[in-house]
Amino acid sequence: MVSATDISGSVAKQLADVERANAEAVRAAADLVLGVIRADALVYTAGAGHSLAAVAETFYRAGGLACVYPLYHPELLPLHGAVHSTRTERRSGLAAEVLAERAPGPEDVLVVFSTSGSNPYPVELCIEARKRGAAVIAVTSRACVAAAPKRSSSTLVEQGTVVLDSLVVPGDASYPPDSPRTAPLSTVVNAFLWDLVLAQVYDRGTAEGLDVPLWRSSNVEGGDEANAALLEKYGPLVPQLR
Repeated sequence: MVSATDISGSVAKQLADVERANAEAVRAAADLVLGVIRADALVYTAGAGHSLAAVAETFYRAGGLACVYPLYHPELLPLHGAVHSTRTERRSGLAAEVLAERAPGPEDVLVVFSTSGSNPYPVELCIEARKRGAAVIAVTSRACVAAAPKRSSSTLVEQGTVVLDSLVVPGDASYPPDSPRTAPLSTVVNAFLWDLVLAQVYDRGTAEGLDVPLWRSSNVEGGDEANAALLEKYGPLVPQLR
C-alpha cells in the first residue's frame, strides 16, 4: 500500500530534477519577462484542457505578476464540456480567433502551457505570436511531445524561444512508478516552473531598481489598497481584470 511519504518523496524528486534540468532555461525565461516589465508591455499566457490550471495560476493571483493577459476560450475548459474541450484544442484556426481581440507584439511575451505540445491550438498560438515578433516561452514536456501523435505542422518545442521542460513522462501519470496510471504531475510542475521564473524576475528586477508589478492578496490588511493602482493601470489593457 502506498504511503503519503512515497508520494511526497516522488514529487519532491521530480521538482528537484526539474529545477536542475531547467536552470539555464528558467534564467532565459526570466530575461524575457524582465524585458516585458522594462518595456511596460504584457505577458500573455495560454493553455487548453488541464493546462488552463497553469494559466489561472499566472493571472490575478496573490504574489503573481499584474502585467498578465490570459488567453482563453470557454470551449477549451473541460468544465464546459470535457470531450468537447479535447476536440476544441485539436481544431485548427481557433488560435487566430482567440488572438483576434488582442495579440502579443514585439515587446510582449507569450507563455504557452501544454504537456503534449502537439495539438493545433497551442502550436498555432506560438506560430501566430512569432509572426508578430513576440518571444515564446513554451512550458511542456519534451518526452511527451516526442511521444504524442503529430496533429500540427510543428510542436511547442520547435516553436519555443525558450523551452521549460516539466520532465513529465508520456501519459502524465506518475504512480505506480513501474506502470504509471494515476497521480498526474503536470499541474504541480507547471506551477513550480512558473514560480521559479517569478522568483528570478523579482530578485533580479528589484536588484536593478525595477518596480516589479505584483498582486497582493485581497485577504490581507492593505491588499485592496495595494492592488488599486495595478487595476487602474492594467484594467484598460486586460479586459478580464474588469
